[in-house]
Amino acid sequence: MRQPTVVAANSAADHFETHVAADHFEAHLAADYFEAYSVVGLLAVLGVLFVAIAFGAGRLLRPVVPTPEKLLTYECGVDPVGEGWAHTQVRYYVYAFLYVIFAVDSIFLFPWATVFAAPGYGATTLVEMFVFLGFLAVGLLYAYKKGVLAWL
Repeated sequence: MRQPTVVAANSAADHFETHVAADHFEAHLAADYFEAYSVVGLLAVLGVLFVAIAFGAGRLLRPVVPTPEKLLTYECGVDPVGEGWAHTQVRYYVYAFLYVIFAVDSIFLFPWATVFAAPGYGATTLVEMFVFLGFLAVGLLYAYKKGVLAWL
């Protein structure tokens, strides 16, 4: 009866074949990786070329007839008269600021309501929300004391 021949697993030929197979696999993965990004890069280049061609065509095809009226600076079709400085009232800025504060407040209330309903979070989230509402109340009280909320 013939005995099977045992070949050492750490022979140089086996090590070389395993190393070559691993290198081939890594090279294949790198090629797939860069191929995916090459598509994105190609689309980016095409997008930039499209915009550049559109702007270039617009510059070449538009009529250029500068007149003093066309070179005037205007806003909303009104000819500029007087100084460029206009007086604006600060209260409009404050109204916008207060709106943003209370819009953010409402944005935080909805997620809080969903977490508050979850088991184990009730007392902690309730205290946190009252602290948050307390800060907003202090801001509202400050605005009221300063007379910002007076409409007349």
